Amino acid sequence: MPKFKALWVEEQTGGVFIRRIVERDSDDLPDGDVLIEVHYSSLNYKDALSAHGNRGVTRAYPHTPGIDAAGVVVASRNGAFREGDPVIVTGRDLGMNTAGGLAGMIRVPADWVVPLPDGLTLRDAMIIGTAGFTAAQSVWRLEEHGVLPGSGAVAVTGATGGVGSFAVALLAHLGYRVAAITGKRAREPWLREIGAAEVLGREEFMTDAARPLLSARWAGAVDCVGGEALSILLRSTHRRGAVTTCGMVAGPELHVSVFPFILRGVNLLGIDSAECPNPMRREVWRRLAGPWKIPSLDALATEIPLEEAIPALEAMIRGESVGRRVVRTRL
Repeated sequence: MPKFKALWVEEQTGGVFIRRIVERDSDDLPDGDVLIEVHYSSLNYKDALSAHGNRGVTRAYPHTPGIDAAGVVVASRNGAFREGDPVIVTGRDLGMNTAGGLAGMIRVPADWVVPLPDGLTLRDAMIIGTAGFTAAQSVWRLEEHGVLPGSGAVAVTGATGGVGSFAVALLAHLGYRVAAITGKRAREPWLREIGAAEVLGREEFMTDAARPLLSARWAGAVDCVGGEALSILLRSTHRRGAVTTCGMVAGPELHVSVFPFILRGVNLLGIDSAECPNPMRREVWRRLAGPWKIPSLDALATEIPLEEAIPALEAMIRGESVGRRVVRTRL
């Protein structure tokens, strides 16, 4: 089999982690049913954590991060996939403790693989990636709980990040009025370009944060940061509204009274994209390729070669990343 390039993270003496691009052989990959030539990957905050030695994401090093991959089947022991099939792999254990998509090849179990749906290219699929898939799951759950385009404004925290920016664009595409909440106020023109009707700075949003209930403002919300921002959303959501949560960059703890739940019937909905059941996973991808396909996907992403993934991941850790980074992995 041909050799391929991969992002390689190694631990050195003193707990220092270094990142470099190396050449690997497919024989080095873990066992699995499907060998895939990766054409595109994308960058996610979990990849940045893995690349910087976070043991909560990756237990053992050296390691190749990358929780997303889109490419073409090279070989398969499973009859559901044949050589040449275009496919997507997101979530599961890819890029966490299994060699990931920031490489020219991956080998994975067959039940991790989703056929590329009609209507998407491999590059489109990685503009979406885990971030867009998570945002789409969030919108699905809001719909299930009656938060529809005519229900009122929907807030999105962490709106310049991967999940947040995709949520803003998808909600706007579906006809929702979107309020983007961000600590990067200078990015307001871009947020409005991708669909935000209103942009709130973090300081403005955090006003009166200590009160147990706040004036009802949101029909629903997509929270991407956790911590105090999630608490404020819950306390300012309309009666029987819903708030989804999928991130913790602002902290893993939630300090809120029972008042939003027992006085307003607010629903808190957790989003777990990594272990999303396959029937739902395929349906979300079908929607993203069809009625939920954003016409201006390119506005959400910047394409970079594999070699530029290292500084991009470092920028992500520093909180400097905006939008999506699609990584071109094919030689």
